[in-house]
Amino acid sequence: MPADRPESIEKIVARFQKAADPKRRYEQLLWFAKKLDPLPDEYKTAENKVPGCVSQVFVVADLVDGQVVYQADSDAQITKGLVALLIKALNGLSPAEIVALSPDFIKDTQLDVSLTPSRANGFYNIFKTMQQKAQALANGTAPGAVIS
Repeated sequence: MPADRPESIEKIVARFQKAADPKRRYEQLLWFAKKLDPLPDEYKTAENKVPGCVSQVFVVADLVDGQVVYQADSDAQITKGLVALLIKALNGLSPAEIVALSPDFIKDTQLDVSLTPSRANGFYNIFKTMQQKAQALANGTAPGAVIS
């Protein structure tokens, strides 16, 4: 376990490592998708859309007591599972912790070998967008602000 990884990520990695085959990992992802709270339609805007994703993915971030709280949604179930996994991993961390994270933990879940290249790329795009939103919160720019 890398010392710099938050416990929230370690729990997710452990959960996926218990799933021996790709089918079980997909079932885990679909379970995460089902658990994701719906994102209100007013947040499904161009500035909250994740660029570079084949499916529609929207991410919103707020700062609550110094911790980032994400909300998100996707129109594709596997992608929705990936975004739900990231929310579970990152919610409650500080902007600095999120910005410092490496997305390499996806390799430890073994999901990267199960995902199609476009989905794996989507995962990284979602992660990068979540980091950018955390950075915007740390900088004091308004939630939903886009950093280029």
